[in-house]
Amino acid sequence: MTRETMDWQAARPGETEAPLPERSDARLVFIGRIRTPFATRDDCPRQGRRDGPLCRVEVDPLWRPALAGIEAFDELDLLYWMHEARRDLLTQSPRGGGTLGTFALRSPVRPNPIALSRVKLEGVADGTLLVRGLDCLDGTPLLDIKPFRCSHSPRADQRD
Repeated sequence: MTRETMDWQAARPGETEAPLPERSDARLVFIGRIRTPFATRDDCPRQGRRDGPLCRVEVDPLWRPALAGIEAFDELDLLYWMHEARRDLLTQSPRGGGTLGTFALRSPVRPNPIALSRVKLEGVADGTLLVRGLDCLDGTPLLDIKPFRCSHSPRADQRD
């Protein structure tokens, strides 16, 4: 059985596009790169899995001191920039059928292609995190790392 390669830049029936604005409002700093076994979007799983392949989060040398204490956590939230995603669709037609607004989907196609994955931390070595649970392309730029819960985060039953 041959798996058909998707043209990720082509609009599907029911999808609508918007012209991108010429201005930008934010300055982001990439703090590293994510290394996965996924070379193309067709290779990527739809959602990361805790039993997925071991991936490397390579933090740039400047930011490595910020990893101090990270090994104490089992789970991390990684924010990353989906650098190959389209940014102009208002509505999308997922493979499962129907048409929905971009903000009603977890698709990588969005005005600001920021992704969030909760990953299982397997280890830390020389500025590199070893994690499971990613669903992004090899070489994806890393935006931020946050522990899922830390000692400074109130539990759900303690919030107002």
